[in-house]
Amino acid sequence: MLKLLIVLHHRFELWNAPDWFAQRLQGDFPQIEVVHFASYDGIEPHLRDAEIIVTWSLRCEQFTLAKQLRWIHSPAAAVHQFMFPELIQSDVILTNAREVHGPVVAEHVIALVLALAKQIPQAVRWQQKHTWGQEIMWHGHPRPREIAGATLGLVGLGSIGREVAKRAAGLGMRIIATRENPEKGRPDGVEQVYASTEINTLLELSDYVVLAAPTTPATTGLINAKRLAHMKPDAFLINVGRGPLVDEAALAVALRSKKIGGAALDVFGQEPLPAESPLWDLENLLLTPHTAGLTDRLWERHYALISENLRRYRAHQPLLALVDKTKGY
Repeated sequence: MLKLLIVLHHRFELWNAPDWFAQRLQGDFPQIEVVHFASYDGIEPHLRDAEIIVTWSLRCEQFTLAKQLRWIHSPAAAVHQFMFPELIQSDVILTNAREVHGPVVAEHVIALVLALAKQIPQAVRWQQKHTWGQEIMWHGHPRPREIAGATLGLVGLGSIGREVAKRAAGLGMRIIATRENPEKGRPDGVEQVYASTEINTLLELSDYVVLAAPTTPATTGLINAKRLAHMKPDAFLINVGRGPLVDEAALAVALRSKKIGGAALDVFGQEPLPAESPLWDLENLLLTPHTAGLTDRLWERHYALISENLRRYRAHQPLLALVDKTKGY
């Protein structure tokens, strides 16, 4: 009998599969043995004969044990944790949850754009001080503004980027983007697509720069001091991709010196963000604690994707959300 092993252990409870998840899978697929572990303790015997594994990560030595393994599914969009040579060079299929997270992360991006444009964090600070901050906010840098007509630059046109583009275009924003293969065309709402090598052009034109790219050797440290220098002095940087995309020290310098208008980060190089990090105290930086993907519908969405892919797998049909292991996304 085909075995599906679910091993999901995280300090944050939402990232752990609820009990009903494995139970429903077993009920819907009685011909599959579904085994669910809430920790990695004791999984070795099941690794040896599991054909499918749903997990956040797998160490190389664990992968070596899994002789029957044919498919790994990551409930995260990021898969850099699986990019070791033995897995990349194998014929094991890797899928991820990029389509699960796209819509809700895109909503978070729009919330950040509006919060930055309308200076909501500043208003909250003045409220806490019982201060009527109307004139102060108007004479600040940058001023409150409209987003209709503003240019939003997307770095990455995966599931998150495409969903952001649709929503931002609906609000009257002009959308430009970079992607590794611009010949793939322009998704709905995107006016212009540049090659990844033309990112400086995107930075120079954008009022809001949204990072929604995967972590790869090419994107690690993508936004550094030189790149920040290409941004407009009143532009905002938003990162909902992964923390390593941004050189946080360089961003802190740019924000302190007001070289850019401000930033909003949902992801960080180290999570949780250490209490001693200087990022906490930057007034022109809005921090959200990796909450862009939070929704009470999360595991229903996971279930829809995994169950559909299980049907496809058994029918020898192409799977959804396939990862190109040579590219890392």
